[in-house]
Amino acid sequence: MAVTTLGSGIQVLSESIPGVRSAAVGVWVPQGSAHEGEDVLGASHLLEHMVFRGTQHRSREQIALALESLGGSLDAFTSREHTSFQARVLDEHLPQALDVLADLVLFPTLLDKDLRLERRVVLEEISTIEDTPEDFAFELHSQHLWDRHPYGASILGTRDTVSAIGRDTLCDLHRGRYGARGMVVAATGNVAHDQVVELAAHYFRRVADGVPATPIPEPRPVEGREVHVRRETAQTHIVAGTVTPPRADRRRYALVLLAAAMGGGMSSRLFRRIREELGLAYSVYTFQSFYSRAGISGIYAGTRHDAAGQVIDAIREELAALARDGLPRNDLVQIKSQVKGQIMLSLESPGTRLYRLAGFALHQEPFTTLDELLSRIDRVTEAEVAECAARFFHPDRQCLLRLGP
Repeated sequence: MAVTTLGSGIQVLSESIPGVRSAAVGVWVPQGSAHEGEDVLGASHLLEHMVFRGTQHRSREQIALALESLGGSLDAFTSREHTSFQARVLDEHLPQALDVLADLVLFPTLLDKDLRLERRVVLEEISTIEDTPEDFAFELHSQHLWDRHPYGASILGTRDTVSAIGRDTLCDLHRGRYGARGMVVAATGNVAHDQVVELAAHYFRRVADGVPATPIPEPRPVEGREVHVRRETAQTHIVAGTVTPPRADRRRYALVLLAAAMGGGMSSRLFRRIREELGLAYSVYTFQSFYSRAGISGIYAGTRHDAAGQVIDAIREELAALARDGLPRNDLVQIKSQVKGQIMLSLESPGTRLYRLAGFALHQEPFTTLDELLSRIDRVTEAEVAECAARFFHPDRQCLLRLGP
């Protein structure tokens, strides 16, 4: 890994991956849904959509063709704390990829006529979430768990806020937040760091300074709550979760191991108990996210309506056993091996390496090699796992949501 800070303040990172003929490259802006006020929820996501409608140098059609015509791809997403634009191309087309990304990020036209159309697209995206019960259950659970904290707000916004967001709001957001302050450019694959730096310095030479993001307040989540949202669905969807320490906390590694043991695959406790032994669910798994101010660790299961109580009881029993006993030594050894293997396999993808690389700069963390990461997992002790299990996995701590009739 190599890193250079440009004179503008943009951090440029790269990691060479031997044996590939492609490059994955991305630009990260430190603006996400958690930085928004309640009256403009969804503005960051709507702006991410709008930049693809046209720039000062390319029409919408030209943007679509710029990399697809070369066999590459272009994508973007908005998260709680960042907005990201990425491209995947053959290594020889890295200059074109950075040209297009810089154009999108720095020079969108943000026209009223495009906003009217893209607003409709986002409203349809909101409808898609509401028509997908599993996704909708996660949205509802997040709202109840975080209790009006920005982490609980929908990244897409609401119909009312998206309908009210005007061009001036998006222009102000772009002018303030799409600047060099906190911006990260990263590339992985068959890339040379000097070339990445040279290209970034050229294409981002006209970037403004930008302004600091709105500070994210300390979360005060609601735990130990059970909520039933009544809705006609084919299944009852169950989400249970609790707030955990943030990304920078050393307990993150123990929490990852515990989540994997509970619901990280066919050998996990919840899969064996709820799917294999009881036959009550097709889909049951754990999930985790770690943000700058806090994290979340949770469980999802979908089941028939008359079995929802039985599934919830089974989840509570498995959580109670984990909180009481932690992980026995043999189980801990096995789950460490599983997690390390999953990490190593995932990092064979340039795209995954790209997100990992950018994460160090976005969260102001020192770079950790793969060997160092695996060593940190190995160093997690039974006592650390037991302490985290008792504190964060106890059933009485969970915010549990049921979506169904």
